[in-house]
Amino acid sequence: MLAALSIQNIVLIEQLDLDFTAGLTALTGETGAGKSILLDSFGLALGARGDAGLVRQGASKGQVSALFELPADHGVFALLAEHEIETDGQLVLRRVQNDDGRTRSFVNDVPVSLALLRQLGNLLVEIHGQHDDRALLELSTHRTLLDAHGEHGPQLKEIALSFEAMKVAQLELDAHQAGIEKIRERAGYLSHVLEELRALDPQPNEEQELAGHRQVMMSAEKIAKDLNAAEKALSERGGLKGLASILRKLERQPAGTRDLLDPVTDGLEKVLMEVNETRSVIHNALSKCRFAPRDLDQAEERLFALREAARKYKIPVVTLPDLFEKVEHELAALDANEEQLAALQEAVDVTSKDYRKRARALGRARVKAGAALDTAVMRELAPLKLEKAKFITTVTSDEEKAGVSGYDQVVFHVKTNPGAKSGPMLQVASGGELSRFILALKVVLAAKGAAPVLIFDEIDKGVGGATASAIGQRLSRLAQNMQVFTVTHAPQIAALADGHLHISKDTTKIKGSTKPQASEQTITMVRPLDMDERREEIARMLAGRRITKEARAAADRLMRNEP
Repeated sequence: MLAALSIQNIVLIEQLDLDFTAGLTALTGETGAGKSILLDSFGLALGARGDAGLVRQGASKGQVSALFELPADHGVFALLAEHEIETDGQLVLRRVQNDDGRTRSFVNDVPVSLALLRQLGNLLVEIHGQHDDRALLELSTHRTLLDAHGEHGPQLKEIALSFEAMKVAQLELDAHQAGIEKIRERAGYLSHVLEELRALDPQPNEEQELAGHRQVMMSAEKIAKDLNAAEKALSERGGLKGLASILRKLERQPAGTRDLLDPVTDGLEKVLMEVNETRSVIHNALSKCRFAPRDLDQAEERLFALREAARKYKIPVVTLPDLFEKVEHELAALDANEEQLAALQEAVDVTSKDYRKRARALGRARVKAGAALDTAVMRELAPLKLEKAKFITTVTSDEEKAGVSGYDQVVFHVKTNPGAKSGPMLQVASGGELSRFILALKVVLAAKGAAPVLIFDEIDKGVGGATASAIGQRLSRLAQNMQVFTVTHAPQIAALADGHLHISKDTTKIKGSTKPQASEQTITMVRPLDMDERREEIARMLAGRRITKEARAAADRLMRNEP
């Protein structure tokens, strides 16, 4: 529960310290007394949007602190532990608003982000303002409200994960299909290229080898002539035979001459060996210079074919084998991609099936929750003098509108009289009926909320008499399980409250001011009322400025809950 609230220098509030009790607390006062200021100030501590205009004139900053006392098992403590914020069961939310527009947020005096403050505030307090009924009329919110009433949180988390898995699988399939389409578009061209390159059969470094071979063939006649001359020079005049004969004679000399002759015989052997090797090389070169007349033409034709292909594909001749391998790989990959496409399609089918299964289950849960919501709202309508009206939750499914929360559309319809046609609340209900339908919805939905503190801002607007009394009874019943605050102008509601705060404006002198016109300031004051003061305030709400004995007697009857 909200145990205490402290406000300093916010709009018309100079200094305000309030303690609260459990149950239903009514906030009353004249129109314009500052009830909205009090709620706006409290909202600041809960993470509402700050503004430099909230700082009281003449102050450099304002601040709001809210003290909560909570049961040990409340979900807010898990969030605090996640952010390493220590607590002894009490929780203080504090917000400082500077006159330059900047704000600072604290939880148990630990600086925190505004996002965390807002997250904590949502777990602690639920505010139903005068203008919140518009949200209940927006069709886009109906599914969210029904899911909250049906406590579909776990299913929503599961279906969100399922939808994301289905979306990822579909994106992967689409991307793969797009890649395959590109390959398919080029498949004909690639097949033609592969056929040409396969027929050409380019080999690594073939151009360089062919160019060298062609050069040799073009110079073959002259080369052969020079090689023959060299071979003849090595063989003429019997030079090799004479050297071989001399070597044999020297080798037969006495052993005692070996030290003298061995270097000579080694040199002669080396010369004979090198000459023979050279002649062998010359003979080998001569054999390579022997070409058929067609060989040169074939080499030149092959070079032309390779270079023509390179020009056609705008690449160097040396990379033709690489192109052949690349094209062959791309076409082979098309088959592999087709197989992978089937696997990706299967993933889409599996995730889609899982999503549809969960969406249908959630749809059934929504239909069931809708029926329960209708019953709960109908129970609230009779005391609000709408016993002949009907509240109808319609749930329709459209698989074409699949989303993160399923594919159901939820709409709240009402029927005000038997035999009348049902339709959206805004179109069917009159102004007074609309307020009561919205009240019934708010009471039912608030009962399902997780926040321990509920605030209703003029929920009785536009109603009075027995209907206002029924509203007070509904709020009082809610307050048995949670702390409820209501800003009200209805004496029937204020009379049923467990606590009563009166809000008023007052004019005070500014200390130290010497100018009569500028020496006064307006401030908003809030004070708790005792039983006698409550009777006077309720009598004022009944009678207006002039409080009569009859008004006081009527106030007593209301406070005793007498008809």
